[in-house]
Amino acid sequence: MAHPHTVRWAWLGASLGLLIALLLFAPARWLGSALHNATGGRVQLVNTRGTVWNGRGDLLLSGGEGSRGQTALPQGVRWTLAPGWQQGPAVKAQLTSPCCTERPIGISLRPGLSNTDVVFSAFSSRWPAALLVGLGTPWNTLRLDGQLVFQSPGFTVAWHSGRPQLKGLLVIEARDLATRVSTLRPLGSYRVELRAKPEGDQATLALTTLSGGLQLQGNGQWVGGRLRFRGDAQAAPGNETALANLLSIIGRREGVRSLLTFG
Repeated sequence: MAHPHTVRWAWLGASLGLLIALLLFAPARWLGSALHNATGGRVQLVNTRGTVWNGRGDLLLSGGEGSRGQTALPQGVRWTLAPGWQQGPAVKAQLTSPCCTERPIGISLRPGLSNTDVVFSAFSSRWPAALLVGLGTPWNTLRLDGQLVFQSPGFTVAWHSGRPQLKGLLVIEARDLATRVSTLRPLGSYRVELRAKPEGDQATLALTTLSGGLQLQGNGQWVGGRLRFRGDAQAAPGNETALANLLSIIGRREGVRSLLTFG
């Protein structure tokens, strides 16, 4: 008969081995479930293959629980995860998509008891604007076409004691946008610049028009986790008729302008 201590050590070793195997070979669908729960179903990973640490899947955007509309990213996404150390324990990730990233996007997650930081390394990527349709109103009404180009020399989203903070610079260029509610194609190209102040709890947002018949401009502030934006839209000379319906949809009309407000 085996000694009781030997049996206990055997069970402990088997349990530890099972735990390590579970961690190393955890199926990719676990990551999909975590993402679904964290975003309320607005961002989903489906048809996953591989493991949590090295896998691929189809990326879907939806309006959340109960929403019937969904849009899928062409060719899906691929990722790798690895434990690391960056001013403390961290999980380092690389995200790629055949359609949208020339180089992998580097992301570091630094969890803590009261603080969690998500750090994006310098990156540039290009995503189809049609992907936004799945998020529901107002995107499913506008049904935008065009390209969204995201660029940053480095950007951080942090939660400190439950309050979100931003650090760094994020630039989004919407190029050659078009919509089904206007005959003008394209509407134009636009630039959104989100610049966080050094203290982290404040940031400024600026919207400018690069080109096109639809003229957009405005400014906003991110303060205490809330975004407030004020701007306006109007038609360039000669485009008033083609843009009349769109201007009535995207904001409150005031003469030739449509007022854009948020927060």
